[in-house]
Amino acid sequence: MVFAVKKINEDVQLLPNITLGFRIYDKSAEYHAKMELLSSQNRFVPNYKCGTLNKLISVVGTVDPGIGSDMADILEAYKIPQFPTDCFQYESHFYYPMVPGEQFYYRGIIKLFLYFRWTWVGILGAKFDQLIISEFPLHGICIAFLEKFRPVYIDNFFDNLKWLVEMFHLLVKSKANAIILNENNLLNVRWLLRLPEMEIVSVKPKGKVWIVASQMGLASFFYQKSWDIQVLHGALTFAAHSSEITGFQHFLQTRNHFSSKGDGFVKNVWEQAFGCAVPNPSENEETEGLCTGKEKLESLPGAFFEMKMTSHSYSIYNAVYAVAHAFHAMMCGQQHRRKLKGRKLNLQDLQPWQLHFFLKRISFNNSVGDEISFDENKELITELDLENWVIFPNQSLHRVKVGKLDPWAAEDQKFTIHEEDITWPSIFNQTLPISVCTESCHPGYFRKKQEAKPFCCYDCLQCSKEKMSSQKDMDDCLKCPEDQYPNKNQTSCIPKKICFLSFEEPMGIGLAIMVLFFSLCTIVVFTTFLKYHHTPIVKANNRNLTYILLISLLLCFLCSLQFLVVPGNIICVLRQISFGIIFSVAVSSVLAKTITVVLAFMATKPGSRMRNWVGRRVALSIVLSGSLLQAGICTVWLFTFPPFPDMDTHSEMEQIILMCNEGSSTMFYCVLGYMGFLAAASFTVAFFSRNLPSSFNEAKCLTFSMLIFCSVWLSFVPSYLSTKGKYMVAVEIFSILASSAGLLICIYFPKCYIIIFKPELNSREQLIKRKY
Repeated sequence: MVFAVKKINEDVQLLPNITLGFRIYDKSAEYHAKMELLSSQNRFVPNYKCGTLNKLISVVGTVDPGIGSDMADILEAYKIPQFPTDCFQYESHFYYPMVPGEQFYYRGIIKLFLYFRWTWVGILGAKFDQLIISEFPLHGICIAFLEKFRPVYIDNFFDNLKWLVEMFHLLVKSKANAIILNENNLLNVRWLLRLPEMEIVSVKPKGKVWIVASQMGLASFFYQKSWDIQVLHGALTFAAHSSEITGFQHFLQTRNHFSSKGDGFVKNVWEQAFGCAVPNPSENEETEGLCTGKEKLESLPGAFFEMKMTSHSYSIYNAVYAVAHAFHAMMCGQQHRRKLKGRKLNLQDLQPWQLHFFLKRISFNNSVGDEISFDENKELITELDLENWVIFPNQSLHRVKVGKLDPWAAEDQKFTIHEEDITWPSIFNQTLPISVCTESCHPGYFRKKQEAKPFCCYDCLQCSKEKMSSQKDMDDCLKCPEDQYPNKNQTSCIPKKICFLSFEEPMGIGLAIMVLFFSLCTIVVFTTFLKYHHTPIVKANNRNLTYILLISLLLCFLCSLQFLVVPGNIICVLRQISFGIIFSVAVSSVLAKTITVVLAFMATKPGSRMRNWVGRRVALSIVLSGSLLQAGICTVWLFTFPPFPDMDTHSEMEQIILMCNEGSSTMFYCVLGYMGFLAAASFTVAFFSRNLPSSFNEAKCLTFSMLIFCSVWLSFVPSYLSTKGKYMVAVEIFSILASSAGLLICIYFPKCYIIIFKPELNSREQLIKRKY
C-alpha cells in the first residue's frame, strides 16, 4: 500500500497537484475503523462535516466473513467503492474484487487433481465450500477425511493439543498424499506439523503434497519465526496472477521505516521480527537490545516475511492504481465541466459514488505491462497462477510458477501445467506422488467397489476369459469383436485364426486315412464279387442289389471327404444333399435285399402267388422309390432354406471356424428321420427273416448290419447337438464311416471269406441245402 501510493504521488501525470493519502487499520478493529473513516480528522463524529475532513474515496482490503456484512452495509450507505483482495465473495453493488472468487480456486484444484489423477484426498481447514462436497464426486474424487481446525487458545491448549495428536495420527495412517489446506493462516497447520519436533508424537510424519486452497501466504506468528517449514516444501497453491514490480525490493531495503509518522504497525513488527526494542525518542538512556533500524528484512525467514511481491500484495498494488486511474478520469471530466460553467474545482465536493462510473470503464496497463480492467460483473479480468513453494534449508522461500488457469481460454487450454518444473516433497524423490485409495488396476483387470467404502476404494479382479481391459482402472472388461480374442494377459485383442477341419491337421488326416481305407476295402470287395459273379454265393440274394449297395457304400465313404474341404456355397449344398440321397440308396438296397429274401422263401411254398413278385423289378422299384422320396425331401430343402457357408466365432476362443449352416434344422432332421425310417424298416424285416433256412441266407448279416447302423445314428443326434465347432463335422464324418463300415463288414466280409478261403462252400449243393 505504501509503495503504491508513493509511486502514484511521484507520477506528475497521473494525479497532478493532488497528493493521495491512505490510512491503514487492523481488521480486529474494522468496525470502529470504518466509522472513523467517515469522521473528521482526529475527531470521532461519523456522518458529520466538521473541521478538516479526510476525503474517503475507496476502501482496499480483506473481507472478513465474520464482520464483512456489517462493514459492507455501512460503506454501501455512502456508496464507497470497495476492493476486496481475498477470494471471499460477499454480494455488494459496490465491490470490485481484485481476485477471483473461491469457486474459481476450487475448480482449479479439481483440474489439478484430475491432471495428476489424485482421487483420494484429505481436507484440513476452518472453512469448507459446498463446491468441494458436491463437485468432487462428480469428477471421480473422494474425500478421505474432512476435519476442521480448532482455534488454539491458552485456556484450552491441552485439549486442542490432544486433538492435534489425533489429527497427526490420522494424517500418518491415511493413504491420501494430497491434502487441501483451507485456512486463513498457517498457525494451526504449523502446530500440527511441529508435533514430531516437540517429541509429542513418536511417529515420523509421512510426506504429503499440501494444496493451499485459497490466497494464503506463509506469514506466521512471531513465536513461530524459527520453526522449520521444510514440511511445506513442494506445496502447491493457486494465486491470482502476479508479477514482480520493479523497485519494490529496493523500496523495502532503503526505506527508513522508523521515520514514517502514523505508521503504528512497524514498531510491533520490527520488534517481533528482530527481537529488539524500538528506541523511544523521549528517553535518552541507552538500553541493550535496541533496534538500530539497520536490520535487514531480507535476513528474515521466508515464512515470516517475504521480500518479493506476493499475489496478495500485487492485488493491493493494482487496487490502489485502479482507484488512482479512475480518480484521474473523474477529475478530468469534472474540470472540463467546471471550466464550461466558469467555476473552480473543489476536491471536497467530489463524492465517492461518482467514482463508480469510471471504475466500470477503467482499463490501463500497470508498470509491468499487465492489463487491469473489470468485466460487466465488476470482477477483475485475471487468471490464476499455479505456484510451487520451494523452501531451502535456510528457510528462504521461492515461489515457482508452474502453471495457470485461464478462464477465458479455450476449454482444452484453460488449465496448463509444466510438470517438469514442479519440485515435489523430498520423500517422493522427485517422482509424481500417488494419492489414491487403491492402487491402479492394471490392464487385464477391472475395478469392483468395496462394500461400505467410497467409490474410489475398490478391488482389482481379473477379467473373465472372453474379455479384456486395455487401460488402467477400467470399471468393467470389454468383449473383443467377434473376429478377435483376448491375448494371454487379457490386455488387448488379437485376430482369430480362421480354421476348419481339414486334411492338414491330425484329426483330419486320421479321418481321411479311414475314408481311403474303407473305400479301398469296398473296391476290393466289389472287384471280388465281379470276379466271382458266376458263383452261387454271388448270384444268391440278387446280384444287382449287391452291386448297387457296394457302389452306394463306396460313395458314402467318399462323400465324407467333402466335410474336409473349405466350406463354400457348392460344398455346403453337396455335403448334406449327397449324404442324404446316397445313404438312402444304400439303406433302400438293404431293405430291398431283406424283402427279396422274404419273398423268395415265401415263393417256394406250393401254390404261392409270391413268385410273381420275386424278380429284379420289385427290388429296383424299392430302391428307386426309397431314394426318390429322399431326393424329394432334399429338393424341398434346397428351394426353401438350403445350407450355406457360415462362421462359428463362439465355440473356440482363438479361432473362427468355417462351417456349413444347415439352413433349416427341421429339413436336416427330416432327412435323418427318413433315413432312420428306412433303417428301422430294414432292421425289422431282417430280424424276422433271420431264421429262414438256407446256407446263403444273409438275413442274419443284414440284421447285425442294421443294428449297428441304427445304433450309430441314434447316438449321432445327442453327440452332434452337444458338440461345437469343427468337432461337429468330425462327429458326422465318424458316423458316416462307422455306419457304412458296419454295412460293409457285416454283409460282405462273411461272403468274401467263403469265396476266398472256403471255396468248397460256394457250390450249388450248399445253396439247396436245408436245415431241419
